[in-house]
Formats: sequence, structure tokens, C-alpha cells
Amino acid sequence: MAKTSTKARSRKTPKFKSRTVRRCFKCGRKRGYMRDFDLCRICFRELANEGMIPGIKKSSW
Repeated sequence: MAKTSTKARSRKTPKFKSRTVRRCFKCGRKRGYMRDFDLCRICFRELANEGMIPGIKKSSW
């Protein structure tokens, strides 16, 4: 979990466009971020296993 101050800082518009940091909206993690879902890989996996993300299911073959 990211600190509250770090989350707040990432929400502000940066001085330069290249400094934008995308973070998971659920936990604030910046690594392993998926743009399509606005989640980090860990939160994505948890929600997908619970069936909370429509159209996503655990693969098996």
C-alpha cells in the first residue's frame, strides 16, 4: 500500500507530461500497472478471481 501523501502527489498534474505516474486506484501501487483496468497486477488478480471484473475469468488448459 502506498502512503496517502504519495497517492495525493500522483493525482496532481505534473510540471512536465513525461512525469505522470499512473497508480492503481485501489492500493496505489505504481509497478505492475495495467492501463486497461486502472489496477495493479495484484489487485487485478484478486478481483478477477472473485469475478468482479466482467469478461475476465481464470484460464486453464
